[in-house]
Amino acid sequence: MQTTKSLLQTGVLALSLLATSVMAAVSADEAAKLGNTLTPLGAEKAGNADGSIPAWTGGLPQNAGSVDDKGFLADPFASEKPLFTITAQNVEQYKDKLTPGQLAMFKRYPDTYKIPVFTTHRSATVPAAVLADTKYNATHTKLVQGGNGLEDFKTANPFPIPQNGLEVIWNQITRYRGGSVRRLVTQATPQPNGSYALVYFQDEFTFRTSLKDYNAGKPSNVLFYFKQRVTAPSRLAGNVLLVHETLDQVKEPRLAWLYNAGQRRVRRAPQVSYDGPGTASDGLRTSDNFDMYNGAPDRYDWKLVGKQELYIPYNSYKLDSPKLKYSDIIKAGHINQDLSRYELHRVWHVTATLKPGERHIYAKRDMYIDEDTWQAVEIDHYDGRGTLWRVAEAHSQFYYDHQVPWYTVETLYDLQSGRYLALGMKNEEKQSYDYGYSASESDFTPAALRQAGVR
Repeated sequence: MQTTKSLLQTGVLALSLLATSVMAAVSADEAAKLGNTLTPLGAEKAGNADGSIPAWTGGLPQNAGSVDDKGFLADPFASEKPLFTITAQNVEQYKDKLTPGQLAMFKRYPDTYKIPVFTTHRSATVPAAVLADTKYNATHTKLVQGGNGLEDFKTANPFPIPQNGLEVIWNQITRYRGGSVRRLVTQATPQPNGSYALVYFQDEFTFRTSLKDYNAGKPSNVLFYFKQRVTAPSRLAGNVLLVHETLDQVKEPRLAWLYNAGQRRVRRAPQVSYDGPGTASDGLRTSDNFDMYNGAPDRYDWKLVGKQELYIPYNSYKLDSPKLKYSDIIKAGHINQDLSRYELHRVWHVTATLKPGERHIYAKRDMYIDEDTWQAVEIDHYDGRGTLWRVAEAHSQFYYDHQVPWYTVETLYDLQSGRYLALGMKNEEKQSYDYGYSASESDFTPAALRQAGVR
């Protein structure tokens, strides 16, 4: 087994070797570790020294729990109780396994913020076809255009054995999210006193290779298509965002359009990128805060710090329960932490520092990526003065019936204003994620926006 220390050393060594614009894939001998000492997605298969992180044994099976008529999943760990709870009073003894952002939340909300820690379960996996493509990627996929694009890439997870920080981030950007999905979700941006109004979205998301009219012989720089319709409140209802996400966004920038229901007009939307304002977010998130981090990575220098063990939100089935109301979740300062679940997991730590001459409201980001899923789980955002500004936490779950790791709720806490954003709640909606969604390329054209925006 390659230890965390040796992985860190490997990462640091690799950084010193990166000097070309085209970065090579790993050797066949290195890739042979996948499914052996490493999981098929590239995590350490073995547990940690004291057993608090168990070995990965394949993840939860598709029948791990019942699925209700709305598609909500039963909690496989519902009977478990916290091993302990971290509070402002005892946080010092756990600080080596917490991020600076988490520590800042304890300082900002000493009376209410808490982290209930449960037994660790390495519950995630992905379908066999995605695992096969991941192994192919290990020896074939390369970074091109200075690291801003991919060459010879299939489906997801281009770098299961990453050699540098940028490769880790490309795993987050391209990770498997079910191929195609339709979802009804809500977004809240509470005031410091806890008062809030909800914005309701219908999202449609599909990778190009999952389209029912996909033509494998047709060259394309599109990674996936995304369409988001606001369904409420009435002042915003009918507005639609369409995105064609490109693999190489420097060569071919992201294509985005907005349909304004009031004007009944479709317009190009170049602002839907980098630090452009997030949809209906009241200025509390940027476009690239969506899905924790998305988009072109070219404005930052990426450094692989290494691996570490952290208490991160995980297996958040309780937080996704259809028995909850949104008012049960949204509280002043932060979401209701009594509904959260944290576990000890290994994460990749990557630091993004704004390049000289580039512009972004975040001068630095510290990113923590779960080794088992390649999902960003914690991100600390710093302003131009080097002050910690916003803290992002992703409460994730494994949609075991479809073998998809994804988020339950994304939170982004503004330490300065005392406000925050919570995105992705669906507890009161008529259905959970619809992975049976079938889409055609014609569904994601600017001409289709007007029809999608009908109130």
